[in-house]
Amino acid sequence: MSETTPSLGTTTSAAAPSSDSASASDPASASAIARARRARIALRGLQVFLALFYGIASALPKLIAHPSASEAFDKMGWGSGGMYTIGALELAGAVALLIPVLQSVAAVALGALMVGAFVVQIVVFDGQNAATPLILLVPLALIAWKRRGSNAELLRLARRRA
Repeated sequence: MSETTPSLGTTTSAAAPSSDSASASDPASASAIARARRARIALRGLQVFLALFYGIASALPKLIAHPSASEAFDKMGWGSGGMYTIGALELAGAVALLIPVLQSVAAVALGALMVGAFVVQIVVFDGQNAATPLILLVPLALIAWKRRGSNAELLRLARRRA
């Protein structure tokens, strides 16, 4: 059975029989194919959830200068410039999580932001919400790893344009 990945425009072969009648006679491979499909759907759902979280819950308060965000960045000494910069980076990462060729790179970049957020939470805020960035690192690392194949396509596109 072949599968076309719309994001990359390539065809990959799954470890499955070539005809539908063969897959009906081999329940183990049909079960493996169904599990793999459910895993891909769950991972994509996780990406959408994280994109919504970063875009709405994290970036938006910074970009509209919500008082809670402004106070936090003032306490860090970064002011509104730092707040808008971090908000823009989070929004860009959220959008990139939804673009198939950028999804792995976006997860790595957002993960780097979370490492920075963890350090800031420890140093400036005495660890008050330090667990949040660490918790977010786990699904970001999973996305970066599972979608790492998109990096080759991104590199190919970059080389073609250079």
